[in-house]
Amino acid sequence: MAVKIKNRHRLKERDVKELAADLQTRFGTDLLNGKVAVDIGSVEEFTVLLVDDSIDFIMYNNKFVFTLQGLMKHQPKAKYVVIDMGAVVFITKGADVMAPGITEVDLLIQKDDVVWICDEKHRKPLATGIAMMSGEEMKTKKPGKAVKTVQYVGDRFWMLTHGS
Repeated sequence: MAVKIKNRHRLKERDVKELAADLQTRFGTDLLNGKVAVDIGSVEEFTVLLVDDSIDFIMYNNKFVFTLQGLMKHQPKAKYVVIDMGAVVFITKGADVMAPGITEVDLLIQKDDVVWICDEKHRKPLATGIAMMSGEEMKTKKPGKAVKTVQYVGDRFWMLTHGS
């Protein structure tokens, strides 16, 4: 990956511990143990967090959310939304997730949680987003938008970090 990262610097151990606790709370998995190098920097207008030289998180609304690369690497078990295969083409073009297209969901999701979206067949991460309703509401197929898409396969950030 030949991405130009500006203003890159290593986070202090105290900051890494705080971030690790936040991520543990939000995603239910220990992502940043004491053995990893954690840096912060920027890729164009995006603030990014690097874990062992891999861009695993991107800043959105003053919170770090997984990049798709970070999802593949860390494979969190919580805050997931599974969509049917018919919705994949729309999500990979940046569409928000509609509740009727959801086939499975983490029932512990609350409105405004950061979530990740995958397809039902391959379970590969396709996007990250913000829940617009609870997991229970998504499960019952309440009409409307369930997740506001933040980052997705093929978006500007994806193209900057994966080439054109």
